[in-house]
Amino acid sequence: MTYLAQIVIGGLVQGSVFAVIALGLSLVFRVTGIINLAQGGFCILGALFLYSFEESFGWPAPLAVLAAVAGTTIVGLAIGAATFVPALARLPNSSMLMLTAGLLTAIEGAVMLVWGSQPYAVPPFSGEAPVALLGVRIPSQGLWIAGISGLIILAAWYLIARTATGKALIACAENPLAARLVGVDVRGLTLLSFALTAFIGGLGGSAVAPIMSLQFDSGRFFTNAGFIAVAIGGMSSFPGAIAGGLFLGVAEQLAAGYVSSLFANALALGLLLVVLLWRPQGLFMPSVARRHDVREEARVHRAIVRFRGLGAALTGLSVVLALVLFPIVVEDGGLLSSLTITLILFVAVIGLDVLMGYAGQVSLGQSGFMAIGGYTAAILATTYGVPPLLGIAAGILLSLAAALLLSVVTMRLRGAYLALATLTFGLLIDSLTVGLTDLTGGPSGLVGIPAFAVGPFDFGSPLAMYYLVLAIVVALVVTLTGTMRSGFGRALQALRADQTAAAALGIDVPRHKIAAFAVGAALASLSGSLYAFDFHFLSPEMVSTPRSFEMIAMLVLGGEATLVGGFAGAALITLLPTLFQPLALYKTLAEGAILVLAFQYLPSGLIGGLAALVASRRKRPLALAQPQIREETP
Repeated sequence: MTYLAQIVIGGLVQGSVFAVIALGLSLVFRVTGIINLAQGGFCILGALFLYSFEESFGWPAPLAVLAAVAGTTIVGLAIGAATFVPALARLPNSSMLMLTAGLLTAIEGAVMLVWGSQPYAVPPFSGEAPVALLGVRIPSQGLWIAGISGLIILAAWYLIARTATGKALIACAENPLAARLVGVDVRGLTLLSFALTAFIGGLGGSAVAPIMSLQFDSGRFFTNAGFIAVAIGGMSSFPGAIAGGLFLGVAEQLAAGYVSSLFANALALGLLLVVLLWRPQGLFMPSVARRHDVREEARVHRAIVRFRGLGAALTGLSVVLALVLFPIVVEDGGLLSSLTITLILFVAVIGLDVLMGYAGQVSLGQSGFMAIGGYTAAILATTYGVPPLLGIAAGILLSLAAALLLSVVTMRLRGAYLALATLTFGLLIDSLTVGLTDLTGGPSGLVGIPAFAVGPFDFGSPLAMYYLVLAIVVALVVTLTGTMRSGFGRALQALRADQTAAAALGIDVPRHKIAAFAVGAALASLSGSLYAFDFHFLSPEMVSTPRSFEMIAMLVLGGEATLVGGFAGAALITLLPTLFQPLALYKTLAEGAILVLAFQYLPSGLIGGLAALVASRRKRPLALAQPQIREETP
C-alpha cells in the first residue's frame, strides 16, 4: 500500500506540472481557438533562464525565479506580437497550429545556440531532504510544484471568472467579431493571453527545473504532456485541463511502476487516442456542439498552382537533366549523399503534399509511416533475410493498414482535432520504436541493414542509390501530376475547398479522404525504407515526430499543392547545412524560422510564388480561386 501511495503522490506532483502547462494551452485555445504548441518552449526557457540567473550569476533563488519568469514573459510577448497575433487574421486554424510548431522549433534552436545541447539542473528551492507524511516520502520540490500550480490555477480562475478582462477574454473566445463590434480590443487581449501562457510556462518550467534534467529539446516533452492533458480534459475547460493533467500524471506513474517506464508514454498516448475518438471535446466538457460559423472553419482558402504549357514541361525536363548530370559535374561524395537524402525525403513530402496540399487534411504524423516502413523493411532484411524489395512492399502494406485504421477512426475529426490525432499517432509510433528494444534496437537503433538490391542489380554504391531514388522520384511526380488532373485529383481539391459542398456535389468524401491518407502513408513508408537501406542503419530519432515538422517545413517552404515544390524546400533545408558546415548549428533554428516566416510572408511557397509571378507576367489566371478572407482583420 505504501508503494502505491508513493506512486500516486509522485503522479500528482508530475500531474501538477502537466496541469499548469495544460492550463496555458487552454487559455490560448479559449481566446483564439488555436492550440499553441510553443507552450513547451516557454517552459524550457523559464527553466534555463533560472539556471543562468541562479548558477551563472549567483542570484538568490527567489530573485532568479522572478527574473526567469519575467524574461520568459517578455520573450513570449515579443513572439506573440511579431508572429502569432498578426498571423491569426490571415491563416486557417490548421496553418496556425503548424506555425506554433514552427515557433517551438525556433525556440529550441535558439536555446541550443545560447545554452548548448548539454542537460542542466538546478538545486531544489528548499534542500534535497524529502518530507515524510504517513510513511510516504514526498520530495520537498514536489510541494513547491503543487503550491505554485495551485496558485496559478487559482489566479487563472479569478482572472476569468471575476474580472472584466476575463469576461472580455470569454467574449473573444465565443465570437471575436461581435466582441470587436462592442468595443473589445480583440488584438490586445489575444496578445495578453499569449503573454500569460508564456508567464505560466516560465513559472512552470522554473518550478520543475530542480527535479528534471532539462536541455534544449525538452520543450517537446512539456508540449506533448500538456497537449495530452488538455485534450483528455477538454480544450476549453480550465477544470478539465487541471483534471486531465493530474489524471495523466497518475496514469503514467502507475504504468511506469507496475508495467514499464518504456511504455508509460505509449499508454498515455493510447489513452489520448481513445479519448479523441470517443469524446473529441474531452472527458470533462459537455457534449454541446460549438457554433462553427464564428471560429472553427478556415479563414483563408489558398489558390492551387497549376503548371501548364510547353514552358512548364521544358522547365521540368531541364531540372531532371540537371539532376542526372549532377554526379558527373560535381564529384563531391558528401554532396551527392546529401542530395540522395534530399530525394528520399522528397518522396515522403510528395505524399504529404497529396494529403495536405490537395486534400486539405492536416497530418502531423507523417514520420510515423516512415518509421513503420523503414523498420519493417530493415527488420525483415536483417533478421529474416527477406529481399529488400519484398521488405519495402511489406512496409507499404503495413503502413496502408495503419493509415486505413487511422483514417477510419478519425473520419469525423477535422482541423485541429484531426491534426492532434495524427500527432498522437506519430508520438505513439515514436514510443514503440524506443520501447520495443528487442525488435527495433531501442534508442541505439538497428544496425547492419544491407544495401538495396533487386536480383543481380546491387545499389550499394552512393551513385547507384542516387540514380535509383531519382528514377523513383521522376516516376512519382509524372504519375501524380496526371492523377491530380484527373477526376480523383479534382475531387481531392474539392475536399480541400469545402467538404460539405463536395458531398453535395456527389463526391464520396470518406472514400477520397481514406485514399489521400493511403497515398501519403505509402509514400512515407517507401521513403523510410529507402532511408534505412541508404544509411544501413535506422534509429528512432531519424524517423521521429520532429521529422514530421521538418517535412511540413519543406512542403510549406517549397509550396503546397505543387507536387514539385517540396523538392525545393527539402533541398534548401537538407543541403544548406552540408554546403555551409558552420550553419549546421543553426539548422533547428532555421527550420523553425523558415516555417514561421513562410506561413506569414510566403504562403504559396517558393515554387508557388514563382509560378504566380510568371503567370502574372503573362496575365494568365493561375488559381482556382483567389484567397478569400472570411473574417475581418482585427
